[in-house]
Amino acid sequence: MPIYKMNGSKYGKQKYRVRINYQDSFGNNRQIDRIAYGAAEAKELERELNYKLKEATPDASLTVGALYDEYIKSKRSKVRESSLHKTMGILNNHILPSLSNVKLQKLNSKIMQMWEDEMNAKTTADGRLLGIKTKQNAYSEFKSMLNYAVKMDYISKNPLSKIDNFKDAEGIKQEMQYYTAEEFKKFISAARDSAENGRNIVGWDYYVFFNIAFYTGMRKGEIHALKWTDIDGEYISIKRSITQKLKGNDKETPPKNKSSIRTIQMPKPLINVLNEHKERLIANGSFDENFRICGGERPLRDTSIENANKKYAKAAGVKKIRIHDFRHSHASVLANSGINIQEVARRLGH
Repeated sequence: MPIYKMNGSKYGKQKYRVRINYQDSFGNNRQIDRIAYGAAEAKELERELNYKLKEATPDASLTVGALYDEYIKSKRSKVRESSLHKTMGILNNHILPSLSNVKLQKLNSKIMQMWEDEMNAKTTADGRLLGIKTKQNAYSEFKSMLNYAVKMDYISKNPLSKIDNFKDAEGIKQEMQYYTAEEFKKFISAARDSAENGRNIVGWDYYVFFNIAFYTGMRKGEIHALKWTDIDGEYISIKRSITQKLKGNDKETPPKNKSSIRTIQMPKPLINVLNEHKERLIANGSFDENFRICGGERPLRDTSIENANKKYAKAAGVKKIRIHDFRHSHASVLANSGINIQEVARRLGH
């Protein structure tokens, strides 16, 4: 980091060039040149530039794994637990296994392209290639984490920016999944058979859960939070939601938005299901009007609901749809029944 004596002076002081050589976050050689007048001033400028450069230069040993820890910590107070859980799952499954120990400053377009190639070849537990949506979600979450690194000045630019997101090879957008009334009839019959053959009353909670999901279009968290006190004749009042936390202690919050607080009318089949379930709980000595309709003292767990979903679909011989797709199924049934779009949106809490 030399100081060069130059021709010229100012106010009787010799002119000097102060030059600082360094490497940027991508390993490129860089240079800072400044002018000072007077030997003492040149030395002071050199010291100041070195200090500022040291402060601005990120820890060269910072890895993708260390960034992940900091990134997740920064998001905990900003997003719902369910959203955080989703982000952690995606990054843990698709980013950290191959890149956790890679230093941030070593990330470049070549490594990013290698990661995309790896994702395109990656398979699920049953040997199927990853779906386009899974890969696109991984790309988005990874890019967001790297944008955080840029924001914190750990890297000067996002190395994923020059790499396009994954695209469907056939250019076909994946269609929304839903059950027709006939498909749901088969699905829910399988759920009822499972509950009737079960060893305890818990199986009925899943049966009721899927009936509520299909006949109301309620969000999963809204069903989790539903209590018997929210039922008034043929109406359901939706005024809270539950976000399941990773380590228990579920968090009850207001619904997703203002329009999500709503009262909707239930169809006769659902009224019958709820009345039957209530009578069953009373006979079993486990009814309390302040309990959750599905689960009692504690809501059903998301993982167990998903397992039940897979089980019933397989037993019924129908395609498996996501839990959220029961909401789409409800909207589809309403639309096909001639219900206007404004009423459909109101029932769904949009």
